[in-house]
Amino acid sequence: MGTEYYVPVSVSRRIEAPAVEILNILTDPTKHPDIDGSGMLRESASLLRVSGVGDVFVMKMHNEEFGDYEMNNLVVAYEENRRIGWAPTLLREQEASTDLPVEKSAAITWTFQLTPDGPHATEVTEIYDCSNASEELRRAVKNGDRWLESMTKTLQRLDEYCAGATS
Repeated sequence: MGTEYYVPVSVSRRIEAPAVEILNILTDPTKHPDIDGSGMLRESASLLRVSGVGDVFVMKMHNEEFGDYEMNNLVVAYEENRRIGWAPTLLREQEASTDLPVEKSAAITWTFQLTPDGPHATEVTEIYDCSNASEELRRAVKNGDRWLESMTKTLQRLDEYCAGATS
């Protein structure tokens, strides 16, 4: 077994909105489809706002190759107005009935890091980390590079959402 070094992939964008406003969007799973750059998120099955580590929200998803499915998202990082991160896993009842290259345990994380840039702007960095994932999953997502375009679109959509919310 090789000892391949893996670095999480990330994309950053300066958004003209305070961190509190951006975190307000990211902690509301019903808003995630509005900002999703991958086109895979359909709707949230969770209506409650994320408030800290240990919370779980469910997203209904669609992938052209694998069809419809749902993901549990366990919040693994949360710092007020600074960071939110979650580890997605398939719902238990879907684990046996899908060919999705998704781990049964929380092997990947999506994180949004918020760095205030003055009182009315924030540097937002989206991070995809699959360093704990199986070699098969890392290969399927090209060590995260598969998501770079979607991550760039997500931050663009988040920026547009914030601009619309303040106009």
